[in-house]
Amino acid sequence: MAGISTHVLDSASGRPAAGVRIDFSIFDGNAWKLVKTITTNKDGRTDAPVLAPADAKVGQYELLFHVGDYFQRPGANLAEAPFLDTVPVRFSIFDAKQHYHVPMLCSGWSCSTYRGS
Repeated sequence: MAGISTHVLDSASGRPAAGVRIDFSIFDGNAWKLVKTITTNKDGRTDAPVLAPADAKVGQYELLFHVGDYFQRPGANLAEAPFLDTVPVRFSIFDAKQHYHVPMLCSGWSCSTYRGS
């Protein structure tokens, strides 16, 4: 399966991060172009692929994770405002036949990502 997928894990609680807004953009050669905004479900995943396999092309992409909003929601249990607000992850598709899974692990103070499977 090709295309792009993601999920978000709240590493402070060890649980999926539901309700995280993610803006998906493509670099068109001159600027970043917003393609769509999606939100994670109760499992911290998107209901559909970020980018369907049929739409995958070699190029530069961005997932902008709005983790600050997630950690400022009621019940987030942070003593102060989160350190992180929006976290951009920019990456390239170099082979459109491969699948690109880009997970986000975050807390109110840190984040990490990697190319998953």
